[in-house]
Amino acid sequence: MATTSSAELLQAEAELVRHSLGYLKSMALHSAVKLGIPDALHRCGGAASLPDLSSTLALPCSKRPYLSRLMKMLAVEGIFTAVAVDVDVPTASGGEGSVRYGLNPVSRLLVSGSGACLSPCVLMGTSPLFLEASLRLPQWFQRDGQGDQPAFAMAHGESPYGAAGHDTEFNALVNEAMGSDSRHMAELVVRECGEVFTGVTSLVDVGGGNGTMAMAIAKAFPHVKCSVLDLPHVVQGVVSTHESVEFAAGDMMEYVPPADAVLLKCVLHNWSDEDCVKILTKCREAIAQGAKAGKVIIIDAVVGSPSHSQQVLEAQVLMDMQMMMLFMSKEREELSWQKIFMEAGFSHYKIQPVLGMRSIIQLYP
Repeated sequence: MATTSSAELLQAEAELVRHSLGYLKSMALHSAVKLGIPDALHRCGGAASLPDLSSTLALPCSKRPYLSRLMKMLAVEGIFTAVAVDVDVPTASGGEGSVRYGLNPVSRLLVSGSGACLSPCVLMGTSPLFLEASLRLPQWFQRDGQGDQPAFAMAHGESPYGAAGHDTEFNALVNEAMGSDSRHMAELVVRECGEVFTGVTSLVDVGGGNGTMAMAIAKAFPHVKCSVLDLPHVVQGVVSTHESVEFAAGDMMEYVPPADAVLLKCVLHNWSDEDCVKILTKCREAIAQGAKAGKVIIIDAVVGSPSHSQQVLEAQVLMDMQMMMLFMSKEREELSWQKIFMEAGFSHYKIQPVLGMRSIIQLYP
C-alpha cells in the first residue's frame, strides 16, 4: 500500500474541513439574499466598496466590521467579484476601501426585479424546514421497514405538499420559488427551444403553480391556448393575467385535461418511478383525444449527459440528494427515463440537453 505523503494528508484535511463546513456556504448565500446585498450592489451601479455597501445596506455599526468576512467568502465561492483598488481613492460615503465587490452572472440572478431573479429558489433551498429535514438523513438511512417515509416527513410529520397546504408562509415561499424558476426557464425555453411549440395549439401545464410558465408560453406563442392544472390550495385565488391562460384545480394522478401538448416542468423528479408511470399514462391519454397525436414536453434533469460540465453534474447530484430527502424520489439518468417512458406506453422520445442542469424531453405515443 502506497504511503500517503504529508502534502496529500494536509490537502485531504483541507478537503474535509471544506466539506464539513460547506453548510456555511449555503448560509452565507442565504444571508446575502436576506440582507439584500445583490440589490444593494445593483443600486450602486453593479459594484461598491465595503464602506459604500454597508451604508447602502444600513447595517448596524456594530456589524459593519463583519461584512468584509461575509463578502470575502462569497467572492471566494464565485458569488461576487472582488477587485483591489487604489486605497487613496475616496468612496462615495467619504471613507476609503481597498476592495470593490461586484455582481457577476451568478449574483445577477439574485437581483430583485430582474426577469430571472432566483432569490426565492435560494430561500426555499435554505429554509428551516429543508435544513431540519437534512439533519434527519442519518436516522433515515438507519431505519428499516416497508412504507418508509422521507427524511422531510420524519422531521415534520408530513410531506412538503402537506406542509404547504396549511403553512401559508411556506406555501408562499414554495410558490415564489417555483414562479421565479419558471420565469427563468420560460425565457430560456422560448429563446433556445421555440420549435418545441410548433404545431401546438393547446397545452396543459401540469403542476404549473401560479401559471408563470404557461403565461410566458402564451405570450411568446399567441396561437397556443394554455391551461394550468394544480392542486386546489395552489391555484386558489390565482388570477390569470393573460386571456389565453386558464386554471383548473385537480389531481394529475386522476385526470389531465385533453390538449395537443402536456408540459411537466420539474414535476416528475418529485415522484417514484411507479408514480411517474401513472402520471405519464394520464398525460398520454390527454394527448390522444385530439384529431392528431400530441406529445408530452418534460423539463427535468437527465443526469450525466456527456455535454455537461463538472459543475452541472455536481448540481444534479445535489438536486438528487434533495429529492431523496424530500420525497424519496430522484433525478434520473437517460436509461431510467427510457424505462418509465416505455412502461407508460410511449414509443419514442427526444432529449435536448440545452437548459444547463435540465433538458427538454419530447415524448411521443
